[in-house]
Amino acid sequence: MAKKKKLRSLRCPTCRTLVLASDENFPFCSDRCRLIDLGKWASGGYVISTRISDPDVLEDLAEGESQRKQEDEGSSRKQ
Repeated sequence: MAKKKKLRSLRCPTCRTLVLASDENFPFCSDRCRLIDLGKWASGGYVISTRISDPDVLEDLAEGESQRKQEDEGSSRKQ
């Protein structure tokens, strides 16, 4: 008995339609969905979060946090 060849398929990331690996626009179902996805990347809709490793940025964040805490303490004392 011959084994059946399994077809690889995914869902289109934009519209969730089932797409076969052999389709022309794989992993998208159409050029429209491909352009919609590209537009999301171009507008900053997709973000890959990473840890901040720049010391200057870390210092600025720490200073901003300490200023917010001082402002919160000052406003709570007035009440």
